[in-house]
Amino acid sequence: MTLRYGVIGAGVVAPLHLQAIGALDDVELVGISALVQEEVAPLATEAGCPWFLDHRELLALSPHVVVVCTPHPSHPLLTIDALEAGAHVLVEKPLAAEAREADEMIDAADRCDRLLGVCFQQRFRPVIAAAHALIADGALGELIRVSIVDPLYRPNAYYRTAAWRGTWTGEGGGVLMNQAPHTLDLLCYLAGPPATVWGVAQRRSQPMETEDTATALLEYGNGAVGTVAVSTTEPGVQRIELVGDRGRIEIVGETIAFQRIEPSVSEHLRTAAGMFDAPDSVDELVVLPADGGSHVDVHQDFAAAVRAGSQPLVPARSALCSLELANAIVLSTHTGEAVSLPLDRAAYASLLADLRSGVATL
Repeated sequence: MTLRYGVIGAGVVAPLHLQAIGALDDVELVGISALVQEEVAPLATEAGCPWFLDHRELLALSPHVVVVCTPHPSHPLLTIDALEAGAHVLVEKPLAAEAREADEMIDAADRCDRLLGVCFQQRFRPVIAAAHALIADGALGELIRVSIVDPLYRPNAYYRTAAWRGTWTGEGGGVLMNQAPHTLDLLCYLAGPPATVWGVAQRRSQPMETEDTATALLEYGNGAVGTVAVSTTEPGVQRIELVGDRGRIEIVGETIAFQRIEPSVSEHLRTAAGMFDAPDSVDELVVLPADGGSHVDVHQDFAAAVRAGSQPLVPARSALCSLELANAIVLSTHTGEAVSLPLDRAAYASLLADLRSGVATL
């Protein structure tokens, strides 16, 4: 079966999606829609397909799959329109600016019996795939602690390239809505959703109204703790550490190390005789899968799911965790209190409205 694709959006990420679609077998690109003719026309000409200024004209061509790669505040309307037109939808990260809107998108996908996937390509990175497999196999054991530090450096010039960048109206946030959704998704994918979030979001060095730096302390249902720190003002490399009852995983950039703890922490705590005794840490070789982590991986996986009637690796319901976490960090910043998950949708919607109107500020 030839899958008919439509793309909504002609910004900086659209070419990545078009290249990925071009790498798929047995697909047809039926058109691209965007609001600005000067952006969409040359993109469509290069891709060899029609272009439209109204996404509804594209949907009238009955594509099987629609890729939404517009600024995220527009994701809910465009996604729901595409789902109701009968298309499966792959949407750029994050799902939306607030969890309440993401709920509506997920409900629409369920109602229309269509797939809704999210472009979190970092789940396909070899080190992440290997870590996830170790955790799924029980090698880590019950979580004790997780930590993610992700420097996502951008110069000030980045925020001058488009007026919507770094605004509450145009993005719904700063680093938490633009760069860090991948980071937060990896945390949720590997460690699961936290139960409680204490957050601090700050604007320190970027010429914008939203946060460029965010830090959070997390607590999990079993008592495990976590920390996450992201910033566009800090250069460096991503570091992820997961410590469990039976092992420890450390990811630095594209390298991974795993140490098996013998005996398990829980057993050693009960049985060790000496007051300074510690369990052994045994280094184990981690075999990485083939290269991955690109938009091509996301598209191949999503197309296979559409054809098989199965779930993609990044279904929207799973991707929702990262958005709730981002919203919770901002809400905690403004209340000065811990925020429980699932997020209070009404409380965050009210705060975001105040931020957009200028009633509230960082």
